[in-house]
Amino acid sequence: MTADILKKRAKIIGFFNPGAIAKKLIQHGILTMIITVVHAGGLPAQIPDGVYMGQENGRQHEIKVSGTYLVHSVYKSSPAEFIRTLGGRYSVEDGTLKWDLEFNSDFEQDSVRTQELPVQLSGDKLFWGKESLALSRTEGPDQQLEGLWLFATRGPDTGQERRGEGNTRKTLKFLIDGRFQWIAYDTADMRFSGTGGGSYTAKDGVYTETIKYFSRDNSRVGASLEFLYEVKGTDWHHTGLNSKGEPLYEIWARRTGT
Repeated sequence: MTADILKKRAKIIGFFNPGAIAKKLIQHGILTMIITVVHAGGLPAQIPDGVYMGQENGRQHEIKVSGTYLVHSVYKSSPAEFIRTLGGRYSVEDGTLKWDLEFNSDFEQDSVRTQELPVQLSGDKLFWGKESLALSRTEGPDQQLEGLWLFATRGPDTGQERRGEGNTRKTLKFLIDGRFQWIAYDTADMRFSGTGGGSYTAKDGVYTETIKYFSRDNSRVGASLEFLYEVKGTDWHHTGLNSKGEPLYEIWARRTGT
């Protein structure tokens, strides 16, 4: 199948974002062939955007991928227990994933900043690590707010100084296919401050999170929080009440270059 035919097929599907195209092509049986051809030529490949989930010894593994950014979180659902999370930019070449970590919740114990591990793609399955843990790509709705966001400032926006990409202290929010996660960390010393994640909906200006794991307090799992949202340019204005019932106004900036 030629590149021109693939481009026409992508246009018919109606997506022009490379990650979104990959998500649709995998449904049409094309993506596996593309990945096979890429690997056969010994060239770098990329894991299709999406959420991959699987279980191992009662532990839930959740991998979120967008562009060259990947986050792997592990937790238990019953009883609720957060285990670990790590994430950063990655590349894949000849079946080996090379991962430069921005955060690692176990850094104080293992001092790991980079990882290399075998990965394999077959249809909608991702086989992860030396144990070839099988993870299945989940289907989720295309919603507003999908992507990576960095906390910029407290609102309202009056031109105040922002916490930009150059600041080592970061709070990242990652939303894709109906799943969300926030992570607070510092890239200078790999200090990990906390994370939480689960499922979300964003519709008609109402954003709702349902917590599936929370590193700071396992008892919060199962709670749902509702906020208002508005997208202004590349900013997400996030307002409502926090878990303590106090007014909250945050501005998140869309992260680019991942």
